[in-house]
Amino acid sequence: MQHFKTLVSYLNYLELPRPEHPMLSVFNSKGDGNLPCPRESSPPIMNDCYSISLKKYVKGNLNYGRTKYDFTNGAMIFIAPRQVLQWDNSVVFEQKGFSINFHEDFLKGTELAQQIKKYGFFSYSINEALHLSPKEEKQIESIVNNIEIEYQNNQDAFSKEIIISHLDTLLKYADRFYERQFLNRKELSNDLLEQFNQYLSEYFESGQLQEKGIPSIEQIADKMSISQRYLSDTLKKETGKTTMEHLHLHLIDEAKNILLQPNKSISEVAYELGFEYPPYFSRLFKKKEGISPTEYRGKYKLN
Repeated sequence: MQHFKTLVSYLNYLELPRPEHPMLSVFNSKGDGNLPCPRESSPPIMNDCYSISLKKYVKGNLNYGRTKYDFTNGAMIFIAPRQVLQWDNSVVFEQKGFSINFHEDFLKGTELAQQIKKYGFFSYSINEALHLSPKEEKQIESIVNNIEIEYQNNQDAFSKEIIISHLDTLLKYADRFYERQFLNRKELSNDLLEQFNQYLSEYFESGQLQEKGIPSIEQIADKMSISQRYLSDTLKKETGKTTMEHLHLHLIDEAKNILLQPNKSISEVAYELGFEYPPYFSRLFKKKEGISPTEYRGKYKLN
């Protein structure tokens, strides 16, 4: 797999114009203009750059990681360094919008270098893109216009600081708009929670817990065709609990049933639930229930 370590080499590969800055590029369609079109197809590739873009008119399928996404108008997409990208000639790039690409080293030594890692949407799959309202789109475009003005000006001692300040503002607004999107998609949130619970129930009932151990969150998300971070963020917004907390609740509920079988030791219960180390099971149980598995068994033992 090709891995582009510089922004210039990545843009050259895409057959896009060279950037005004070696670690930053800004493409912005205005009026009747279009964004420059990248190469028609690409096998899986990676690069060391962040990408923030708004695509208004794009048709076709793009593979992003393991996910295929059918573009819709007004999708705002965030791509982190070392994400795997792939597309073929079924994608029709009739682009209106903008595309900002910057090497991760562009942020080196700034507060944003650490803060950007906290924005979960850089870990979302492309089918979890941010869909802007017309009002939100105008706000974002205003910020991007400010970035472009500074980008096109002759660079001076203030340029980088000003551009990074605008990038910081852009990401804060994106975070706010994602919050709105979560709230507006209650039906989707409920559906994801149902899928999550159904997967765990089937996993437990099929005996895979004993055979394969406790499923990882990545494994569950992959089965649901959704990114791990988006799943956790969605459940957190909807229920106040992360995916790991929901998984633990399922395990504890299952443990309660097994603990009432007097012929099994606490260690046997732990192993049956997929725990490699019984003491960890006991600590988790006590943390969630306030009493140890032994105390629970004594309290609720059937006569």
